[in-house]
Amino acid sequence: MTDQKDLLDKIAALQREVDQLRHALVSHAVVDQAIGVLRAVHGLGGQESWDVLQQVSQHTNVKLREVAADVLRWADSGRLPGRTGRALRKAVAAAGPTPSRPALTPWHHAAEEPQARPPAPERTRVGTDAQPG
Repeated sequence: MTDQKDLLDKIAALQREVDQLRHALVSHAVVDQAIGVLRAVHGLGGQESWDVLQQVSQHTNVKLREVAADVLRWADSGRLPGRTGRALRKAVAAAGPTPSRPALTPWHHAAEEPQARPPAPERTRVGTDAQPG
């Protein structure tokens, strides 16, 4: 009887671990995408973008994955929650312009007007007028 209970306990523990790993995988993808948004919009490096997300998380007491999700919502809708937006602007500004990165454009959050969206990436069209060179 003890062997069966031990086996059931191990199965339950493994199921919890699988659930945690699945959650971590999704969170990691959201954070990576937010890093990409910060890199594309503000020209930050990967480590700088990570540092910005961490700073915002710490200063707003919001989990890192939620800050990252806010950045992705901003990229999609042009809106950031006020507290996240203020902290994000400060953290990005603290990264400061460098010779290879221009000064930052303003961020807008839900309480500000007009709402700004990050610039859309350039898209190339396949099969158009372009002639092979």
